[in-house]
Amino acid sequence: MSENIRVLLPEEELAARIAELGDQISKDYEGESVFLVCILKGASFFACELAKRITVPVIIDFMATSSYDGGTVSSGVVKIKKDLDLDPTGQNVIIVEDIIDSGNTLNFLGQLFKDRGAKSVRMVTMLDKPDRREVDVHVDYTGFTIPDQFVVGYGLDYDQKYRNLPYIGVVELD
Repeated sequence: MSENIRVLLPEEELAARIAELGDQISKDYEGESVFLVCILKGASFFACELAKRITVPVIIDFMATSSYDGGTVSSGVVKIKKDLDLDPTGQNVIIVEDIIDSGNTLNFLGQLFKDRGAKSVRMVTMLDKPDRREVDVHVDYTGFTIPDQFVVGYGLDYDQKYRNLPYIGVVELD
């Protein structure tokens, strides 16, 4: 079996939308700071680009979760594989995710940070796949809404491959 990748969102379109998201977050948190929680590994590219475009003070930390176990469909069970190094208590936490499909991970993390004493918890995602939603989760900032297709690039992977593509592409399996 081999894969072909068709461009869905070119690099220039991603850059423009990330700049818009950075502007909106900066306006929403004017006079305050934000604590970006980047969900590894997929959101790392997006989180770094987003952080560069936020003009209020930014703290960033990383967390690794899993609900895929190597497949292309969420198992529904969220596991924390790497927890934060910094304490979110009293912080304006913004969870930075690469893609939301089932909503299970963000639902779990939103409650986790509320329980840990965050001042506020918001969510930003580069991509949203509402057709796959299993849990109703409120996303405050969305880059793009996409159809139910398996995508790679810009941090997103297929079996750990294709993260380094500068665009978002659709995997078409032969």
